[in-house]
Amino acid sequence: MDVTTCLKSLLLAIHQYRDNRTAHNAAQLQKQVEELSGMQCVRLLSSGQVLPSECVCGFVELAGDPNTSPALTGTIISLLAQLVCDDESRDVLQSSYNLTSTLASIIHCHSSTPREPLVLQCLKVLQRLTYNGRIFHCANYIHELIDFLMSNIQSHNDDITMPCLGLMANLVRYNLSVQTHIKALSNVKVFYRTLINFLAHNSLTVVVFALSILASLTLNEDVGEKLFHSKNIHQTFQLIFNIIVNGDGTLTRKYSVDLLVDLLKNPKMADYLTRYEHFSVCVSQVLGLLHVKDPDSAAKVLELLLALCGVSGLRSLLCEVVFRPAAPRLRAASRRQGAGLDAGQKTEPGLALIQWLSSPAEGEELCCLQALQLLTELLEEALGSQVVSVCVLGFVELLVPVVLDLLQGLDPAAPDSQLRTHCIRTTHTTSLLLMLCSEDSVCRVVSRQMSSQLCLSQVERLLSCCHNNDPLTCPLTGHDSSLSQVCGEAVLKAVELMSKLRQQVKDMETSFYRILQDQRMVTPLSLALTSSHREHVQTGLRLLLEATPLPDFPSLVLGESIAANNAYRQREAELSVKRVAVQQDVPAPMGKSLSGPSPSSPSHSIHSLIEKLQNGMELQDQMKDVRVSEIMDVYEQKISSLASKEGRLQDLLEAKALALSQADRLITQYRCQRAQAEAEARKLASMLKEAEQRREELQVELGSQVLEAERAKGDIEELLQHNARLQADSQEHQSLKGSYNQLLNRFNESERLLKELQAAHISLIKQMDTLRKTQDTLRLQHDKALCELKERQEQMKSFQSELQQRNCDLTGLRGELRGQEERGRAKEKEREELEETVDILRKELNKTELARKDASIRASSLELQKAQVEAKLQKKEDELNKHSSMIAMIHSLSSGKQKSDVNLSL
Repeated sequence: MDVTTCLKSLLLAIHQYRDNRTAHNAAQLQKQVEELSGMQCVRLLSSGQVLPSECVCGFVELAGDPNTSPALTGTIISLLAQLVCDDESRDVLQSSYNLTSTLASIIHCHSSTPREPLVLQCLKVLQRLTYNGRIFHCANYIHELIDFLMSNIQSHNDDITMPCLGLMANLVRYNLSVQTHIKALSNVKVFYRTLINFLAHNSLTVVVFALSILASLTLNEDVGEKLFHSKNIHQTFQLIFNIIVNGDGTLTRKYSVDLLVDLLKNPKMADYLTRYEHFSVCVSQVLGLLHVKDPDSAAKVLELLLALCGVSGLRSLLCEVVFRPAAPRLRAASRRQGAGLDAGQKTEPGLALIQWLSSPAEGEELCCLQALQLLTELLEEALGSQVVSVCVLGFVELLVPVVLDLLQGLDPAAPDSQLRTHCIRTTHTTSLLLMLCSEDSVCRVVSRQMSSQLCLSQVERLLSCCHNNDPLTCPLTGHDSSLSQVCGEAVLKAVELMSKLRQQVKDMETSFYRILQDQRMVTPLSLALTSSHREHVQTGLRLLLEATPLPDFPSLVLGESIAANNAYRQREAELSVKRVAVQQDVPAPMGKSLSGPSPSSPSHSIHSLIEKLQNGMELQDQMKDVRVSEIMDVYEQKISSLASKEGRLQDLLEAKALALSQADRLITQYRCQRAQAEAEARKLASMLKEAEQRREELQVELGSQVLEAERAKGDIEELLQHNARLQADSQEHQSLKGSYNQLLNRFNESERLLKELQAAHISLIKQMDTLRKTQDTLRLQHDKALCELKERQEQMKSFQSELQQRNCDLTGLRGELRGQEERGRAKEKEREELEETVDILRKELNKTELARKDASIRASSLELQKAQVEAKLQKKEDELNKHSSMIAMIHSLSSGKQKSDVNLSL
């Protein structure tokens, strides 16, 4: 069964039970409610359809009826508890259906049994319903609800105390009327003492609830001065930070963050926190919660960080913590844990912020927007210093690609909720990029990774969305009109970013001026110029100054659009005045709660009708009075239902009036566009005539130009030939220039060598003079040596003649010896006689041999002296040859050919 069928069956069951309250109808209705609860239709009221609205209206009516069975009421409250989980549905339930008064009436009816499950269920739903919401003090049963909460908070019953504390914390937050009512009660001091005693409770949730109530009620009073004194405020801060980091769950962390945010709004408390010595450590622990994958916890942590950025003294400290690099000990620990990037993220809070930016999933859009706002605040503080740290530049290097990815993925055909989310995210993203571009070094980092195509495509898609949702071109509801406003803001921010980077990014300036001349830029510019926000008006004026000098800028259409916007605003103001007058004349409905009679909610006509009924029935008996009261209740419910229907009809009437005003604006715009089109048509006709005349003139000029072209063709051929000759001459000139350069280099080299040879020639002349002197001395020595040589030769000749004579004597003696030996052979017999003679001859022979040996020794010594003299002479001759060759070289270098014959023969 689909949701629509289930809602129709449910609405039928509600009507059947309302007409006939039998057990069977109650069971059927309870079954239908349980089936709808099983479908988990959390965003049931976000669609704005009539069928879910009628069903919820019936639920609220039955839940507030005391005659409804407790089981059915509990089932309805369970379904309403599911609807309250969605923020948009919660706002609708509180504003349109007055669910708070209905639940308060149920609690009031069962106030005698506070431990009943239905009461606890209503308290939990009320706690979710009233969180971050304003409750009107004059609403039905609010005073009774406050009394019930105070009495049960003081009862010390843990089952009922915690939801009562949470609901009380919601009621007193930002609600001066409720705070004033509680302070005016007689038992308020006892209530304060009870809350102070809860500060020592075992449950951290109870402590946070009690501290939140005390902060809302007593922060600016004497009790608050004592409780949040400077002596113990640091302990309070430490307690709150400990609860945020080590809380019992998301609910505790949510209320503790709200408490600290409320304290920061007090200047004295903010000053105390700036002087808190453990602030950096506590903030580091809070930043560690960003690694949790729970979007609700991360959203509250980011909300706290944004609140801390709102305090000037804390923003710089927060920057130091976020952009501080991890300590070596922590980095080593993360490496030991071995988790890569995940381990690094545990020690660097900035990476956790980038992680929440990258590809936000469904349900994480708020975290993404808060992270963008936080980074904008922190980087603005960090870049505001005189010197940008290396850590910040490295962080920006990592941040820019992730931020640029957020600009992509827009689908103009997507649902309105997704378009709204993407446009808001684009606005925050471009605001962050604009802030980064305010510093030169960081702007260079952004421009390196930014492309003109990315900005152009993004602006084109945003313009398509803005044009499709333009309130001047199609009849839209207020929701769609706000979507058009959001798209316009995103377009202006993106175009302003293009204007900032048009000098740094290639083709960005062309894309920027192209976008400014687009017809679709009229809508965002007109919305900005007629906006009530000063920043939007200033941005629109800056872009208008850039666009006005452009030739194709639609200034006339922009003026008509601005006039239409002003007329629309005036029409809305007139309708609002008429609506107030009608509401004063027509009796107002009892609200959509239908929770029962109350003296303050019905109108004057309903009061008079009830008084007439009561006066007409005063004389009847007791039993008839009971019946009349039941009839009166029925009529009151019918009258209230008629009043609610009248309210719906009034809403439809207002919607029709709004549509009529939009139709008037469309007619005005159509007339303006038609007038503009006629003016353009007349302008085009005149331009066409001028073009015809110009064409005839140009045709005449064309004939003359053809003749000139033929003559120019011949001139061009001659010029080409002359150019070819000039090119050949140029090539020859280049070659001659190269040879000239070579000869010039050779001439310079020869000149350098000539200077070197001249210097060598001078040195050789000096050496020649010295050699000439040495030659003269050597010649004298040579002459002396020749004389000595001649003397030695003469001596050697005398020695040789004497040696020859001795040799002759020796040969004679040898002949004689042979004769004697022959005679000795002949005269062997006479040998003995001649032995004495032989001995004497032998002695003489020995003497002769000794003399011969002496002569040979003398001859050998003379030969040695001769060899020595010859070696000396050879050495002298070699030196003379060397000297002669050197002299000849010197003469040849100095005087050309000069012959010198030096005969140095011995």
